[in-house]
Amino acid sequence: MKHVVSISLGTSKRDKSSETEFLGQQFLIERRGTDGDKKRYADLVTDLDGQVDCFGIGGTDAYLYAGNKRYAISETMNLMKGAVKTPWVDGSGLKHTLERETVGWLQESGALDFSNKTVLLMSAVDRFGMGEALSKYAKSVIYGDLIFGMGIPIPIRKWSTVKFLASIMLPIVARCPVSWFYPTGEKQEVNTPKSPQFFKEADVIAGDWHIIRRYMPIDLRGKIILTQSSRSAETEMLRERGLKTLITTTPPIGGESFATNVMEAVLVALSEKRPEELKPDDYLITLKQLGWKPSIIELNP
Repeated sequence: MKHVVSISLGTSKRDKSSETEFLGQQFLIERRGTDGDKKRYADLVTDLDGQVDCFGIGGTDAYLYAGNKRYAISETMNLMKGAVKTPWVDGSGLKHTLERETVGWLQESGALDFSNKTVLLMSAVDRFGMGEALSKYAKSVIYGDLIFGMGIPIPIRKWSTVKFLASIMLPIVARCPVSWFYPTGEKQEVNTPKSPQFFKEADVIAGDWHIIRRYMPIDLRGKIILTQSSRSAETEMLRERGLKTLITTTPPIGGESFATNVMEAVLVALSEKRPEELKPDDYLITLKQLGWKPSIIELNP
């Protein structure tokens, strides 16, 4: 049995363990939150190194992207120093493949027509593949990197501007503590609505679930959320807030969706290769073999 463990800086209340099968291979998939405790995170990495097939990095990113250039986040690299034998991924491989393909699949299948939709993408540098695809298909896109990542209430409305600003700011951002830009620990459970005018303008709210949950408004009537994962309690919360449709890019396992880093770790374990040996086409081929499609849940049709 393959064993994949996602270690997260997020809340332990989202921890989950499931046994499932992919392409005839049995898997034990776990998610372990450390409630923002960085020492506990690093200790878990060291303790499990060599004992599992692949780590997923949760509650933070290892890399941020500006076009084809990748910036390593210093704090995350330090957290993963104990992974000497076991490979690790942060989900960026799937963000560049699965999430890009998801936007295209939704458009081309008719499941969601972006051509008449305004999309609020919470952070483009975190989901560069999704951002690039949305810039191609959507009527308009509001990129929330400055609003929700930097606390600067200025929307970015051009993909070219995202790429330009990312090239300037990411070398600095990558050296800062993750908690300055991303909700970790108990902050993942706190909803503090921010810049409601941009949520109101948008038909679709897209991007990382924890950033969406942190800043989304109480009233989500008529809105669509496109994100990477969901849990039963969170889905019910969205239903109560009036959300029309919830779309997740990863498939449900045990009735709930794991995060992108978990599913990328599954692909690495299936390949029995190191992540650096895999190319985007390798991910796409395996995804097609698995027959993965977005999960679409109508909450208030």
